[in-house]
Amino acid sequence: MSAESNNIKSLEIENEEFRNSVGTMDETGKRKWVFPRKPKGKYTNYRNYTSYALLALFFGLPFVKINNNPFFLFNVIDRKFFILGQPFYLQDFFILALGAVTSVIFVMLFTVVFGRIFCGWLCPQTLFMEMVFRKIEYWIEGDRNKQMKLDRQDWDSEKIRKRVTKWTVFLLISMVISTFMFMYIVGYEQVFQIMLEGPSEHPLKFITMIFFTLTFYFVFAWLREQVCTLVCPYGRLQGVLIDKQTINVYYDFKRGEGRSKWRNNEDRKATGKGDCIDCNQCVVVCPTGIDIRNGQQLECVNCTACIDACDEIMDKVGLPKGLIRYATESEIENSEKFKFTSRMKATTVILALLVGFLGFLMYERGSMEAKFIKPAGSTFFIKEGKINNTFIYTLLNKSNEKKVLTIKVITPENAEITYFGAEKIILKGDQILKGNINISFPEDKIKFSKQNMTIGVFDEDGKLVDSFETTFEGPFKLAL
Repeated sequence: MSAESNNIKSLEIENEEFRNSVGTMDETGKRKWVFPRKPKGKYTNYRNYTSYALLALFFGLPFVKINNNPFFLFNVIDRKFFILGQPFYLQDFFILALGAVTSVIFVMLFTVVFGRIFCGWLCPQTLFMEMVFRKIEYWIEGDRNKQMKLDRQDWDSEKIRKRVTKWTVFLLISMVISTFMFMYIVGYEQVFQIMLEGPSEHPLKFITMIFFTLTFYFVFAWLREQVCTLVCPYGRLQGVLIDKQTINVYYDFKRGEGRSKWRNNEDRKATGKGDCIDCNQCVVVCPTGIDIRNGQQLECVNCTACIDACDEIMDKVGLPKGLIRYATESEIENSEKFKFTSRMKATTVILALLVGFLGFLMYERGSMEAKFIKPAGSTFFIKEGKINNTFIYTLLNKSNEKKVLTIKVITPENAEITYFGAEKIILKGDQILKGNINISFPEDKIKFSKQNMTIGVFDEDGKLVDSFETTFEGPFKLAL
């Protein structure tokens, strides 16, 4: 018997108890623990490289600054928000709202064409579960067979040692992840300060970090794939978004059915057998415990582990690879080669435009914001033949640079401004400044009881940095 035949035979014996039991629930509805085999292959290597890059970004971005601003910070408590190094204020939240709407549209369009590629390649849950915690589990407890054996055996010294070691490492990794997550909220400087000063100085923040740690530990040590199959709304949403033109991980049932065990020197086509040798390797490597041969399922996260496992078996038995592959349902049904259709091209262009639109909003929001509001209950007064209005101004410097500003009325002309303070307003970086000014016009220049007026804010070079439209009040005049 050849080496390939021995390998196939051993796989059949190994998976016999798993063959009729698929998924994460048994017949009584009780959860079954999933012990996936360690995947290997082309797509697994690609996912590893992608994960290493994403993990490097996650652990590195808290320390990256642009123009001395954090690359990303979402401090709800102190109301400090930075995205790509750009500060965002409450006045800018309309951009975040538009960004949220645009993101939802992006996800929907992306899913319609490209399926759940995000879940298998980019999702933080999959990233940490499969590329961090699962690898630690393989390192401590071994591959699938050893893990199943350890799970069945009594609580002897070996099981206690391995389980306690694994849980301890999981807890430490969860603590590291929660610490870095906290850096995205308050900044790495404050996190280091909290750690140095201890819990007594920052009890609430330490409790928050402990809560994050325990949450991550619960998710990755116990909840695991249940996040994808039961909790995540994206998985529920894909059921109404995908169609026969959506790219997903599919089993080529036309080529694979009917399934049959491998026999040496057998002409499978002549006997009416398909290419699937029913080795079950696509099932034992699945992190959510499904059988991809049963068709597209909500539990499938498109992780490509089944593709690598099937390609490895096909290579051993001398059959063409691609029995399980990235494809569309229409492509499988019609036995067609994959085509990047016009719909896919159009949707990709729309996705690029959406990203460009968000970038435009962030770029064009300006580095200065000025508002001029009349005090509540105030009105005009006339003095020395001039109509006077008082305004409260609010100037917000969204940059890190100090600005020297002056206020001028752009329209109408002939305005006089009286400052309650210095005429040159010095505004530090990331500073909000409030003050009062008085604007007056000759009586004969105001034709209406409410005159439209534009007030501009200029820098020391005379460049307009922002403007605000308001009204100037005067006495009611009866038109003749």
